[in-house]
Amino acid sequence: MPPSVESSRQQVLHGLYAENHSWLVSLLLRRMRHQGDAQDIASETFCQVVASREDPSLIREPRAYLTRIAKRLVYHLYRDREIERAYLQWLETASPDHAPSAEARAMAIQAIAQLDRLLDGLPRDVRRAFLYSQFDEMGYDEIAARLGVSTRTVARHIKQALLHCVAVAQA
Repeated sequence: MPPSVESSRQQVLHGLYAENHSWLVSLLLRRMRHQGDAQDIASETFCQVVASREDPSLIREPRAYLTRIAKRLVYHLYRDREIERAYLQWLETASPDHAPSAEARAMAIQAIAQLDRLLDGLPRDVRRAFLYSQFDEMGYDEIAARLGVSTRTVARHIKQALLHCVAVAQA
């Protein structure tokens, strides 16, 4: 990008931040009721705007745009916490002899959250079929019996999940 274009972009981004940061934090604080989370989500929202390829000068409704990004980030924050709670509850039932280290737990939670985001948007049975095939190493016949569908439907579900994963990875 030529220096003048980059300078102009930075000015627009600075103005967007200056005009909307406090507003966004207070909006998030009303919804989340936690100052640190509201600050974190607001910061990440602006980081995503900066990292975006979109021309910030073309944003016609900045508050609606920022709200949309922030809502998605809040959803992911709460979903990640839900995943973490479920994983930690599962660990409580596991044998103490096989308890992972704190680092291994953090890595597992992060990997599960990433997989959850990767499969987000897929129908429930498609996600289940994919997870059964990948993690439980079930065959299509076994998955079909578990889901109460035909083997051909399972094959379509797996194909749909794989195509979705490729599309998300390329985006």
